[in-house]
Amino acid sequence: MKWTRHLIVLWALTGGYALADSQADRQAIEHLMKHTWERPEAALDVGPVTLEGDYAIAGWTQAERGGRALLTRVQDHWKVVLCAGDGLLDEATLKDAGLAQREASDLLRAVRTAESVIAPERVRQFSRFKGTVRVDAHAGHGDPQH
Repeated sequence: MKWTRHLIVLWALTGGYALADSQADRQAIEHLMKHTWERPEAALDVGPVTLEGDYAIAGWTQAERGGRALLTRVQDHWKVVLCAGDGLLDEATLKDAGLAQREASDLLRAVRTAESVIAPERVRQFSRFKGTVRVDAHAGHGDPQH
């Protein structure tokens, strides 16, 4: 009985850290994207941000435009790997970007769940980004579609 309580406390504590870490990751991703692409005349609204291990997909809108970004964690920070619309809902796209089969399917499942609870018109905006743009490791991709 005593061990059970200790295990429950340990589980609660580690779960709390995981939640805090994921919130910090979401904030870091939002900050990165806003710092890179937000302009005074065009606010960037980031979300939902879905995490799976060292990968994330973030939906974004900016005025009438929108899309999704695939990010990866590199040591202690996040970087944008590519930007797309519905192409980021394709498992093959994620695998081509370096995700393992399981990571890709788990991330897509989480993205679909996250997007199912937000306004449908916002999700439709994510589809407006046409094509797939790889983001250079040393620079943003400028303003190809947004």
